[in-house]
Amino acid sequence: MRQIVLDTETTGIDPNEGHRIIEIGCVEVVERELTGRNYHVYINPEREVEAEAITVHGITNEFLADKPKFAEIAEEFFEFIKGAELVIHNAAFDVGFMDSEFARLKPVRKTADHCGIVDSLAIARAKHPGQKNSLDALCKRYGVDNSNRELHGALLDAEILADVYLMMTGGQTALSLDAGSEDGGATGGIRRLKGDRPRLAVVKASGEEASAHDEFIDMLDKQSGQSLWSKLEQAE
Repeated sequence: MRQIVLDTETTGIDPNEGHRIIEIGCVEVVERELTGRNYHVYINPEREVEAEAITVHGITNEFLADKPKFAEIAEEFFEFIKGAELVIHNAAFDVGFMDSEFARLKPVRKTADHCGIVDSLAIARAKHPGQKNSLDALCKRYGVDNSNRELHGALLDAEILADVYLMMTGGQTALSLDAGSEDGGATGGIRRLKGDRPRLAVVKASGEEASAHDEFIDMLDKQSGQSLWSKLEQAE
């Protein structure tokens, strides 16, 4: 199965009031594996970004002035998502904006006619009723590293959501004895390691350390008759 984890940033909160998409971030997942294939673009919305929105994502009107318009990127974006299952946190918001953008073009397209849609927020609410299920809250609950997320950003949020979604729908999390806690008892975080990272060094005991170990085991054998360590060595 091909899935696209997707997020957008916008000029405001309601496309029916003329608000537009200004950033799209997509992360491809195939058979529950991140492929490394992403799609990311900033878009000139042809209108002002509301001040309240800028405080959320930090994307200014000046920054967007020379970026392509949605009509210029619509086809490549559509080709990237076509036929995939879209995973979106609060899907109605993003899909509403996408449909509004596609409705301005010919041919008119509706996202749900070409893609499956999975709302990760709905999944989270079903799994964790009565708890916070924002992306930040889910990162804490599932031990996903979001330390770089000072502001909302479509590609970064899509990358984080991909990790959260995979953990939430079958990935292994830290064991928890306190399922009612906000973080679910999870510790640590997901940190992707580079494929070309150096191999871990294997440190072996020196001759002096091995002799000291043997002397310690002899002492245990004299005190207990035969230590568990000696029994295990015999079994091998």
